[in-house]
Formats: sequence, C-alpha cells, structure tokens
Amino acid sequence: MAGLAQSGSNPDVELLYDINGLAKEAPHWFDRVVEFVGEFGLLFAMVLLVLWCWWRGRRRAAGDEEAAASVAALAWAPLAAAIAVLVNVPIRGFVERPRPFLTHQDLEVLVAGKTDYSFVSDHATITMAMAVALFVANRRFGLAGLGLALVEGFCRVYMGVHYPTDVVGGFALGTAVALLLSPLAMALLTPVARAMGRSERVGWLIRRRTGADGGRDPMLSEAREGRSNGASGAERDLAA
Repeated sequence: MAGLAQSGSNPDVELLYDINGLAKEAPHWFDRVVEFVGEFGLLFAMVLLVLWCWWRGRRRAAGDEEAAASVAALAWAPLAAAIAVLVNVPIRGFVERPRPFLTHQDLEVLVAGKTDYSFVSDHATITMAMAVALFVANRRFGLAGLGLALVEGFCRVYMGVHYPTDVVGGFALGTAVALLLSPLAMALLTPVARAMGRSERVGWLIRRRTGADGGRDPMLSEAREGRSNGASGAERDLAA
C-alpha cells in the first residue's frame, strides 16, 4: 500500500503539482499566511464557530428539552473529531503512504518536519467531522463549517504535505464518523445535557438563565422563593 499514488501520470499527483505550484508563484508573505491558516488557524476558527453556535443557541432555546438537545448536538462536534482521529491511526498504519514531498521532487513544502504517514489527513478529518456534526445541529453554522473544512483541505495540498486523495479520504472519514455515530452520541449526551440543565451550578451551559422579570430564570426564581418562604414560615413558627 505504500506505493499508492506515486506515479507521475496519476491524476492525484498531477493535481498535487497544480495546486502546490500556486505556492511557488505566490508572494512569500502569502505562503506564510497559508502555512499558519492551514496548520492552526482553521482548526481554531472551527472551534470558535462551534462556541458561537452554542452561545447563540442557549440564548434562543425555547425550552429545556430543546436546549439540552441543541447543546448535546454541539458537544458531539469535538467528540466526533477526536474519535475520527483515533480511527485514522490504524488506517495510516495500514496504508503507510509517505508524505508527497518524500516521493516527488520540486514541491514547495511550507511546513517542514512532517515524518508521519500521509493518508488520511488529520486536519481534513477533524475539520470535516466538526463541520458535519455542526451541520446536523445547525444548518447555517454547519454550512460555514463545511466552507472552513474545504478551505482546510485546499491548504493542506497547497502546503505540499498531502495528496488530494489524502484530503478526500479525511473528508470521508470525518463525515462517516460524525453521521454514523450521531444517533448513539445523541442518546448518550442528551440525558447528560438535560441533567446539567437542571443544575443551578452548571445549568448556564445549557440554557441562559433569564426570564421576563429582568434576567432570572422563572423556574429557578420560583424554587428560590419557595425555599425562602418556607424558611420565613419556619422562623415565624419558632417565634410564636
């Protein structure tokens, strides 16, 4: 399997040279920007996108059940990415595909020191797994996440560290994990989110504690008032 896509007549290799060739023609500063964005920036942007979706979702949730299901779906996004990367470990070991710059000459490699195997791309796997899970939770944010994942895949080839099929394989792996395990994940995460929502200490993670009385959750307010009234009644009884 190590000889996968090593032939110069392979369309995979030809597309690699076409995309990576753009790095040779681009200004040095632009290559440095792509290097940072492709290595760290887009992963960070994907995390921020998930957090933004969570922040807006918890403020707009119509009820406790909706809020718990929404947060559970968002929590699945980073978990799906982590599981997909773990699944990729034996895949890389089985395929044993060298990095393209170890096999092909005249590539503009923007990130040096990559010694692990190439197939499939971890970056493409992570971003697509998070994007698909985010799309299941929220269509609008999910579309933005899919756009980030596609840009990530392009950057990995542009940087000369992956073949195009490494990226496609990562997209397929991330999508499969996010979709196939989503029902099981929701069955496990939703009850946890529901229990957290009932907690006064961590309930803010699930739903914003606001109400019509100026910023407090009505249910929590009633519970606190009930406890307060109970305590006042007990004090009156003791005073009598």
